[in-house]
Amino acid sequence: MTLKILIPGVSGLLGLNLAHVASERMTVVGTVYQHPIKNAQFETVPFDFFGRQEIEPLFETVRPDLVINCAAVANLDTSEKKPELARRLNTELPRQLAELTKQHDIPFVHISTDAVFDGKKGMYVESDVTNPINAYARTKLAGEEAVQAINADAIIARVNFYGWSLSGSRSLCEFWYNNLSAGKSLKGIRDLFYTPMMVGQLAETLLEMVDRNLSGIYHVSTDEALSKYEFGVRLAEEFGFDAGLIEAVSWKDLSLLATRSPNLTMDVTKLKRDLGHGVPSVSEGLQYLKKQRENGFAEMLQTLAG
Repeated sequence: MTLKILIPGVSGLLGLNLAHVASERMTVVGTVYQHPIKNAQFETVPFDFFGRQEIEPLFETVRPDLVINCAAVANLDTSEKKPELARRLNTELPRQLAELTKQHDIPFVHISTDAVFDGKKGMYVESDVTNPINAYARTKLAGEEAVQAINADAIIARVNFYGWSLSGSRSLCEFWYNNLSAGKSLKGIRDLFYTPMMVGQLAETLLEMVDRNLSGIYHVSTDEALSKYEFGVRLAEEFGFDAGLIEAVSWKDLSLLATRSPNLTMDVTKLKRDLGHGVPSVSEGLQYLKKQRENGFAEMLQTLAG
């Protein structure tokens, strides 16, 4: 019997890449709202999570065997400007999905963020004390707590990722690629550190976690720490661009509304232990990214924009 996965937020960066990975092994149904998709290899369902549309009928129609929630207000500055919108998608929706997956005994993966920490320490483990410092992070942590309280069998994956998107301009790696390929000078933040994973590899890892019946909070990322500036330099080197076009600056010198956490690097010892193997390196992720570009994957995703 072919399994069916429901992906709320399938037009987002993770949702879209997850759908392509998952469609190789199961039936995919994804919800779309502001960013419709056309001619995809999977089914899409228009659904307005912002407008408090009832979710239970969606479950009755789709009858999923697995739910991976990729719907979120992920932009930090948007969350500061519209906290109620962020609370709806980042807190209330996960609570409702946790209730329904628990009720129907369906495996559930909720996507959270490294931003639940304040960034003062770095290399955080899952048991470290959280301390969100902006509206986005606070609503995402509240979503985590709701899922934990309702569905103890759920996987809560704290992530940071990059890859090709529907618009071609959603991800930090696309910012680097688009500007560097055009020979444009740009700024790279030298004092924000993280452990990003290539989104296709993240999708594969999430499905493996489900296959292994894991549950609870996991940090799902690469195990290499680097700054946003260093990531840009590494990408430039991988694609053969001029890394000298990138100027290292402080995030405090930029016009950003939301406060940033300086060091959101995550320790993935727990994940590697429970999977029984390591996680992809930054170099492996960038090689994967470049291969997708050469194979036309990035352009193909943009043709799906409805």
